[in-house]
Amino acid sequence: MPELSEFRIFLYIATMNQSISIQETLFHAIKGKLPPNVSFVHSVSELLGISYDSVYRRVRGEKELTLEELKTICEAYDISVDTLFSLQSRHISFNSLAIGEEGFSIENWLQTLLVEIKKIHPCKQQEIIYAAKDIPLFYYFEFPEIAAFKFFFWQQVLIPSAGSMYQKLTLDVPETLYKTGRQLLSYYVRVPVIEIWSEETISSVLRQIEYCFVAGFFTRNEDVFRLIDVLETWLGHVQAQAEHGFQFMLGTTPEGVENSYKLFHNEVLVNDNTILVTMDDRKVCYNTYNVINQLITTSPVFCDQIDKSLRNLMQKSTMISGTSSKERYRFFNALHEKVRLLRCRIEKMI
Repeated sequence: MPELSEFRIFLYIATMNQSISIQETLFHAIKGKLPPNVSFVHSVSELLGISYDSVYRRVRGEKELTLEELKTICEAYDISVDTLFSLQSRHISFNSLAIGEEGFSIENWLQTLLVEIKKIHPCKQQEIIYAAKDIPLFYYFEFPEIAAFKFFFWQQVLIPSAGSMYQKLTLDVPETLYKTGRQLLSYYVRVPVIEIWSEETISSVLRQIEYCFVAGFFTRNEDVFRLIDVLETWLGHVQAQAEHGFQFMLGTTPEGVENSYKLFHNEVLVNDNTILVTMDDRKVCYNTYNVINQLITTSPVFCDQIDKSLRNLMQKSTMISGTSSKERYRFFNALHEKVRLLRCRIEKMI
């Protein structure tokens, strides 16, 4: 570990030709991570065991942080040093949000996402871009049936136990999980959102339903048709959102900001589930792996690359929200046809 003088030299070199100092960048990142009702100065003061005046001196750049203070702050606020120094490197730091690892449950996963999405709303500049290989995860909570099915499927795939292979699927979802999921959805529909779909976006859940039916997981045959009916209703709701140009909760009066919801149809290039969140001048990227788990980074270099990639994807796509009624009808008719074909296949198997 370098001596303090060496560290100061490193700080100087790292900040050359930058208009914003390292300490300014660090404190700005801390403010972005704290809820609006938490005092930034008080939080840092408590963490470092220093007075408010000492915190302000560091914020103003009158006093440099020590190496130990930097280490303490980065660990407490989960800030990547690579991100802090804006290193133009191919080495990117990610946090993992993985169900099943170290006892991390589906409820923990939902609560973590809820905390993160709440941070968006106080920001003046808000945007979520969602490249959707599968149904956007927030939509699972429009219906308890979809949520129950997804929870069961994750249990089978992500955190299987010795007894899980003998469990049967019911469409009853634990009340606490569904309540958290509904909160998550209620925040999502109030953020300006761009979604990029393909005709395969719905295919994943249809394959999962068919697999569970063939494997004998459904308790009753009527449950699989109930789930298919719900998917049909959900598609109709998304189509209505695209027509209005804003999102709203199913069953409520359609109200929202015009053009705050943009839906794009891409014919071939949506290969993964990627979410890019913009909160003022800060970006966060969520990259899905192993079905639903997330790799998360605030690296400016990486987020800017993803931003450019997603906007390039939009240019190669067709907007089907707003006034694009002909393309919108064509797209959603194709998705409804996929659901209808699944229903026919299951009817033949009974």
